[in-house]
Amino acid sequence: MSSRPLEIDENLYSYLLQVSVTETPAQTALRELTQAHEHAGMQIAADQGQFMALLVKLLGVRQIVEVGTFTGYSALTMAQALPEDGVVVCCDISDEYTSIGRPFWEQAGVASRIDLRIAPALETLDALLEAGRQGQFDLAFIDADKENYDSYYERCLLLVRPGGVILFDNTLWNGQVADASCSDVDTVALRKLNAALKQDERVDIAMATIADGLTLARVR
Repeated sequence: MSSRPLEIDENLYSYLLQVSVTETPAQTALRELTQAHEHAGMQIAADQGQFMALLVKLLGVRQIVEVGTFTGYSALTMAQALPEDGVVVCCDISDEYTSIGRPFWEQAGVASRIDLRIAPALETLDALLEAGRQGQFDLAFIDADKENYDSYYERCLLLVRPGGVILFDNTLWNGQVADASCSDVDTVALRKLNAALKQDERVDIAMATIADGLTLARVR
């Protein structure tokens, strides 16, 4: 095996944030507010958000579908990276959680770029397909209930154009995917997904050790 990734301790991680991450006031305020939430661990990290925003710009993304929005930090971050006519279609089941982010979307001036749909994500994705949106999205971000990741993936494969990218969050799952003693539903689902993605000839993949693991799958 080649050399292992650098181990990031708190001091080095603080340095990374200091020299690389730039947020708008709306991003900072929403992220800090969410940190006090009882489910704060569901929010993506600031450096992951910046990486995703850069991908949006590098790929010339205009249409995004997000599965799992929580308080809306990732949607805000990607929406800010979009051109003015770009749209993030957000799939979430919680009006309570997503309502936390809406004022910050407005503050950042990107509320018009965020199309929030409160319903089970599979229903929203199927509705997009029924509306003829196949191949019309440039990027998908999947960060919801792990048991349904595979089902979300199959829908997103149809919605995202060839050359577009599907992002999967939490694919390292705090190391549990590599621990054979962990057999809970979420861990098993992620483990199966990771194994399947490597063999899936419909995509080219790379798993990045960002935050809790971020897998990029380019649709062929």
